[in-house]
Amino acid sequence: MSAIAHQEIVDEAALPPAEALDEVLRHASPAEVIAAALKIVGRERLALVSSFGTESAALLKVMADVDPGIPVVFLDTGWLFQETLDYRDTLTQQLGLTDVRSIKPLAETLSRDDPDNELWFNDPDACCRIRKVEPLARALKPFTAWINGRKRFQGAARADIPVVEQDGARLKFNPFANVAREDIELIYKSANLPPHPMLAKGFLSVGCMPCTSRSEVGEDARDGRWRGRAKTECGIHTTPTS
Repeated sequence: MSAIAHQEIVDEAALPPAEALDEVLRHASPAEVIAAALKIVGRERLALVSSFGTESAALLKVMADVDPGIPVVFLDTGWLFQETLDYRDTLTQQLGLTDVRSIKPLAETLSRDDPDNELWFNDPDACCRIRKVEPLARALKPFTAWINGRKRFQGAARADIPVVEQDGARLKFNPFANVAREDIELIYKSANLPPHPMLAKGFLSVGCMPCTSRSEVGEDARDGRWRGRAKTECGIHTTPTS
């Protein structure tokens, strides 16, 4: 690809409308969605954001099969389980990921806004903002588009997500929007992917330690997040990143 052609691809003003891309890709496989995103913006302007949570390995595996060099952004909030950090390292090695970026909140922000590490209890939205939303916006500055692992079967605000949507000035690709839980399980089985260590302890969805609890029998996976509060999202999918 010539330098001129590459410049044309990553020029944000020349990006196709999200609605048009969603129309084209709404029935595409996850691998086809990721390959399309890669072709549209190029590797240097595309990132995959992963929590390295209980279902994350499936998307990371599909991405690695397309291009293991796509940058992966991991938000290390300072409140994560050690098991999640270890799982990040395990998957990075097993899948051959070559550009995993662990992004932390700014020390001065934590010192100013959460000096006693109690913000998660007093104002969880503010805690998520300084530990996840703001770091993600900072991490995504070099990128024109990003990929995430939300699925419609997760329900709530995720029940109607498109395959491609506009996120401020960026494109946001949801390649797993249409997949079923059985599809995720098949990817794990066929690729012999290791489960997140917290699954065996009864955690079906894993986020930060203070706001994650074990799932009860019959509950949806995300019912263990922010238990007892109306909160269901951390904010990275409800606040534009640009």
